[in-house]
Amino acid sequence: MKIILGKILPFFLILFTTFLSAQNLNIVEKAIVRGNCTECEERIEKAAKSADATTADWSPETKVLKVEFNPAKTSLEKILKKIAAVGHDNEQFKADDAVYKKLPGCCLYDRDEIMAELLPNKTKISTEVLKNPNVLVDNHSETTEKSQNIEGITLMKMQDATALNRKNAGLTYNISGKELLKAACCNLSESFETNATVDVSYSNAVTGTKQLKMLGLDQKYTAITQELLPQVRGLSAAYGLNFIPGKWIGSIQLTKGGSTVVNGYESITGQINTELLKYAEKPETAINLFVDSNLRTEMNLTSTQVLSEHWNQSFLIHGNGTFSNEDSNNDGFLDQPKGNQINVAYLLNYSDLDHSGLMSHFGINYVKDERNGGQKGYDFQKPQNTQSLYGVGINTSRFQFWNKTGYVFKDKPGQSIGWMNQVTFHQQNSSFGLRNYDAKETSYYSNLIFEGILGNTNNKFKTGASFMYDSFDENYLTQNYKRNEIAPGIFFEYTLTGVKYTLVAGVRTDFHNLAGTQFTPRVNFKYDISPKTILRLSAGKGFRTANVFAENQQYFASNRTIEIKNNGGNIYGLKPEIAWNYGASLQQEFKFLNRKSSVVLDFFRTDFTHQVLVDLYQSPQKLIFYNLEGSSFANSFQAQWDFSIYKNLDFRLAYKYYDVQANYISGKKEVPFIAKNRGFANVSYATDKTDKGAFWSFDLTYNLVGSQNLPTTASNPQEFQLGQKSEAFSTLNGQIAKNFNDKFRLYLGAENITSYQQDRPILDAKNPFGNYFDAGMVYAPIMPVNFYLGVDFKF
Repeated sequence: MKIILGKILPFFLILFTTFLSAQNLNIVEKAIVRGNCTECEERIEKAAKSADATTADWSPETKVLKVEFNPAKTSLEKILKKIAAVGHDNEQFKADDAVYKKLPGCCLYDRDEIMAELLPNKTKISTEVLKNPNVLVDNHSETTEKSQNIEGITLMKMQDATALNRKNAGLTYNISGKELLKAACCNLSESFETNATVDVSYSNAVTGTKQLKMLGLDQKYTAITQELLPQVRGLSAAYGLNFIPGKWIGSIQLTKGGSTVVNGYESITGQINTELLKYAEKPETAINLFVDSNLRTEMNLTSTQVLSEHWNQSFLIHGNGTFSNEDSNNDGFLDQPKGNQINVAYLLNYSDLDHSGLMSHFGINYVKDERNGGQKGYDFQKPQNTQSLYGVGINTSRFQFWNKTGYVFKDKPGQSIGWMNQVTFHQQNSSFGLRNYDAKETSYYSNLIFEGILGNTNNKFKTGASFMYDSFDENYLTQNYKRNEIAPGIFFEYTLTGVKYTLVAGVRTDFHNLAGTQFTPRVNFKYDISPKTILRLSAGKGFRTANVFAENQQYFASNRTIEIKNNGGNIYGLKPEIAWNYGASLQQEFKFLNRKSSVVLDFFRTDFTHQVLVDLYQSPQKLIFYNLEGSSFANSFQAQWDFSIYKNLDFRLAYKYYDVQANYISGKKEVPFIAKNRGFANVSYATDKTDKGAFWSFDLTYNLVGSQNLPTTASNPQEFQLGQKSEAFSTLNGQIAKNFNDKFRLYLGAENITSYQQDRPILDAKNPFGNYFDAGMVYAPIMPVNFYLGVDFKF
């Protein structure tokens, strides 16, 4: 029998291959090929065709080669061998060093990346996600990044915990789930403690909330989005960062400077976009349990499941509670409020790009958050006016529903259309001693985007229309403030891609019923001086309407009277805020101790033509709002060096300089609570993984914060005065984690290890109903070292 089969099988193989050849039945294969530019594209495709490929299509953005060939004439192996012969490494063959070095400068690609990491799952390469992030954003695993080339193929590649996007014309950092594991990251406000670009600080001494600053300005000037939909804005400005649990975040994209006009008009200093966890390659359920030394406890449950060939879903559940009565500085006030939060979300995703070209994403989210702070012993079951102790209560409920639907035109490369819609209901009822602040907001956002090409894929455009509706109903003390903001808008953005450069230029016009017609241009330019040296330039305009109560709640825990100087505007009597932002950055990659290293230098300037100033200089008993008369600017310089001196041992060093000034009524002054000089250092180390996926990881972050201008307190009695400037201080955070396998992780960490605490974070704490009480003068940590313990399960 073996002899017969040995003679018959070769005959049938020859007959079969002859039949394939006669029928001209070609097959299609995909492979990763290294290269940089359109010149590489021409060389690679020419080599493939010289190896008898019928067609060849290689993308500089994704590095993916798609070839069609007759298996009777050639093979993928022969094609890739031919491509390596002309100087391009690929997943099967490495080019000869001498041939590689003779390539033009623009074609000298990075040979240090491990080829296997470029494509962990090639079989899914054409079916994962719609590539245009402005239509739909889909999330894979915690260590993947997505291509933004809509007509190409999504490339999933292993990336660093934080990586600067080399392809993006803007200065954009991709922060993966790997980076978020380095700290407690209980919510979005704590997700940047190992990142040098964003400054994190407490907003006041009684609410326990943290605020972000970027480019030296408050977070209200940064567009904070979720799934590229507006998120932390309006009434959620003060506490909205706490409503995005860290364990829900798949990745973060952080852009410094003016972002794309496609995403709206509110971005002035940049954009922070978070992507929620979604189904990746297989169903996964994860549980996280967390507790710290202040009895802050958390539980997170995330589950991603496939429903059918085209449908998958995600359940995201978060609950937290704080139960400690800690008063570490003995001022009579709780270091952080007690309370709890219930946060649930459901995501439903449909994807059929390969056949119908359609993809859709639905989401629904509900948050109930309650926090109670103030003096120890305060009874929150009784009204404030029946008690002598001072209490703070903040109760928030929030509901959101959103949908993003996209369609890729199958017969028209580079052409797609997407429509995004979101409805938000937000309600806050709060009291700060005898002051009440109750507010409701109803918002609707819609964005319709069409993307196409002009002649070829080097000339792309996006155009469309957006609509924003906000209804505010606020009650502060005895006054009511109501307004409706309606802002339809149109936009156009053009992207020109050359061998060494990328230009993204866009304009939008918004017809705001209260702020008037606003024209917003933005431009980003990237030039590859060499494969290792990248220059970026940007300029753009942004505008926003100030929500003076919601955005300044950190000062409600004081006895300052609020005064709004009517400047003839339509929003609290104030005019909108308008600013220009200009930026330049230089990215240089090089070898340090024979290992990869990079330095990024960037400078940004923000010039306000209109601004709502928050004046704390007039009197320590007043909080005054008025429109800017004169100049207001923020200069920001940052130098960052990322390097490694040993396998799995990574360092990040950064220095930041801020110069932020404004013309107040009393003259030009530095904006308070902004340190001119800041230093940052992070070191992380991980042991090699065992066969079972076990390893240790260690992380340490040091922050040096220089002196800051403080608001005036000179008219207070001596014992309730602060100096004109704060003292410099430093903090140290650290974490040790043990992954026992790819399903179980245990971590132990500490924040503010040096236990540095601000002296007197609350002025006149013993008399909270007196004229000099103020809990909003916070410039440094208010709690000593805080230890935490957490555990992650996956199954």
